[in-house]
Amino acid sequence: MELKPLNDHKISGLILKGVDIPNPLTVDIGEEVLLENISGSGVKIFPGCRIYGRSTVIAEGARIGAEGPVTVDNCQIGPRVELKGGYFKGSVFLEKSNMALGAHVREGCILEEEANGAHCVGLKQTILFPFVTLGSLINFCDCLMAGGTSRKDHSEVGSSYIHFNYTPDGDKTTPSLIGDVPRGVMLNQRPIFLGGQGGMVGPLRLGYGNVVAAGTVLRQDIVEDGKIISSTGGRSFVSDHKPHSYPQLARILKNNLIYLANLTALESWYRHVRRPFFSTMEFGDLIYQGALDKITLARKERTSRLITLTQKVSRAHERCSCGTRPERQACELHDHIHGVCELFDEGVLDSAEVELREHFLGAFEKHRGQGDGDYIEHIKALPAAVSQDGVKWLQQIVDALCRRAGALLPSFGLFADIT
Repeated sequence: MELKPLNDHKISGLILKGVDIPNPLTVDIGEEVLLENISGSGVKIFPGCRIYGRSTVIAEGARIGAEGPVTVDNCQIGPRVELKGGYFKGSVFLEKSNMALGAHVREGCILEEEANGAHCVGLKQTILFPFVTLGSLINFCDCLMAGGTSRKDHSEVGSSYIHFNYTPDGDKTTPSLIGDVPRGVMLNQRPIFLGGQGGMVGPLRLGYGNVVAAGTVLRQDIVEDGKIISSTGGRSFVSDHKPHSYPQLARILKNNLIYLANLTALESWYRHVRRPFFSTMEFGDLIYQGALDKITLARKERTSRLITLTQKVSRAHERCSCGTRPERQACELHDHIHGVCELFDEGVLDSAEVELREHFLGAFEKHRGQGDGDYIEHIKALPAAVSQDGVKWLQQIVDALCRRAGALLPSFGLFADIT
């Protein structure tokens, strides 16, 4: 009896293209997978791997399953990416990013250039900017993390770290900004260090250059840069638990809206700055579209979680007379949350944003014309004045959206500090 792998015609087609498959009998390629979207140049698929999904893309030099079996399901995998062992679904991996054995990367993740994780890392709805490094045994869902300038000067999360993204009331309005988009994309910020066996109770914001000591659980925003943060001998207490009381509702809303605005800024960066760099690589257009799709998915995730939270808060709306401030806020949130969420779908229609964008892009294209380097090289080589112009443009997007969202929720006083 002749042994053949499942969908052997698919595997034979990949081998004929030049894909290195040492043990074809142990590999499964889904019938829906498009072979034309898998490179024949330097790709290696190790034994025990499963490749599924019509939107799956595997670019040149990628290595799948070097440390253990891998399942890939509708992922866009860029050049020289290494997915060494685990499960990867609905996510994008840009050039030279890598994940070690036991990874569990679910929908909505973007790992930009050279971002990486050690063994047993769980991610979902997570965006890692270039060079960000995750240690072992980490759960890091619903985060955006930036910071650092190279593989030798990178933001890092220590082993056994947890981003706490689910509350006792069953809410996930908990996305945390570790760094930000406007400054982070310039690849010139000080790295952030989150010490091992620690945690972060989302939604939080953390500035650049901050060092969080091992074992510390962050429970408050530290938006200043360059701080050392440590918790010492916490005290114990017992008090009454009131479900769905949301004593920090204003802070939760503010951090979620800032996160959404940063996603919009990131989308603009991809559309206006990163796109030409994708066009020069194999399957670049498909990988670029995959990244945009993940940003859209992240926005839908965050707005849906906000609406779910509002439904819980608004139970007070049904029985209140809008006499107290919490009652007024509940009513206001109930009446306007959909309008707030729609702002982030519409984007920024702002003359100031257009002017700042065109000014930056003009300077960026002039500088880019002086060399043939890749994306990382070009961004790192930008003169400080040009980088600062880019920060101003992206920050204008964030500020404009936050102002408009705050104007729909005036009783919260969310963004009075943004002029």
